[in-house]
Amino acid sequence: MPRATSDRFIRAHQPSAKKAAAKESSDGAGSSAVHNPIFNTERFGQHILKNPLVAQGIVDKANLRPTDQVLEVGPGTGNLTVRILEKAKHVTAVEMDPRMAAELTKRVQGKPEQRKLSIMIGDFVKADLPYFDVCISNTPYQISSPLVFRLLSHRPLFRVAILMFQREFALRLVAQPGTDLWSRLSANVQLYAKVDHIMKVGKNNFRPAPNVESSVVRIVPLDPPPPVRFEEFDGLTRIIFGRRHKTVHANFQAKGVMEMLEKNYRTWCSERDQIVEDDFDIKNVVQKVLDETQNSENRAAKMTVNDLLILLSAFHDAGIHFA
Repeated sequence: MPRATSDRFIRAHQPSAKKAAAKESSDGAGSSAVHNPIFNTERFGQHILKNPLVAQGIVDKANLRPTDQVLEVGPGTGNLTVRILEKAKHVTAVEMDPRMAAELTKRVQGKPEQRKLSIMIGDFVKADLPYFDVCISNTPYQISSPLVFRLLSHRPLFRVAILMFQREFALRLVAQPGTDLWSRLSANVQLYAKVDHIMKVGKNNFRPAPNVESSVVRIVPLDPPPPVRFEEFDGLTRIIFGRRHKTVHANFQAKGVMEMLEKNYRTWCSERDQIVEDDFDIKNVVQKVLDETQNSENRAAKMTVNDLLILLSAFHDAGIHFA
């Protein structure tokens, strides 16, 4: 949303926000707003971070520079935002709830930080994102996975993202092959980025308190990114991690997999004016690739990203595609 449109939209909603807001707390404007029923943050899966020490710790982990353009997702009432504004050149905050956006606007109104803040009201997943060097987010629960992959597909690449998620989701992002939490999500993210767990955040640091614990992770995109289409890699991991403890061979026997691969193969041949042999059998082609790469009896639970890339390359050499 263009800046001018955002500002008009916020001003239109400010009267109701002012009526709703109570006296500001010692942590700054907006903390009291979450006590008021009109600010139903859970409607958007949002829990306001109330602990100033945790908020400052998250911002510190970003190692912000005075020249940084920062993208913040889900700023709420701005407890992270005001700290980011102290260190960065500019902040673009994407907020789903217009009442929260109004509260954030009021918090910086008349201060020098006001000119350094732009607010976009709407769905982050659908928004046209500006250039940014760093992303910081107290992520609304329901957009955790879409947010990660939206960031990793963004160009130009950002330098670092400091993101807070539910603990289990965060641990899956950083999981390693052979561990219980290694998953399709782990592999898909680690194909494009280095991910580290940097902080645990207890539920009592939020208002309202969520039912789960949270964690903060650091995501640093690989630069340059691997020359692999995400849709292809994701198509392979979707099959292999369908039943992560089953063999790769068994997962390729799942209903509909061979039919999908044969359709893709025939499309690939058609695009190259290549004739499909009468005795073509997709099962034989797949099995040959699995045997040659020694993956037939492997299990996704123990396969590394490099193992998966080697297998994907072998399938491509055989004309088998997954997207």
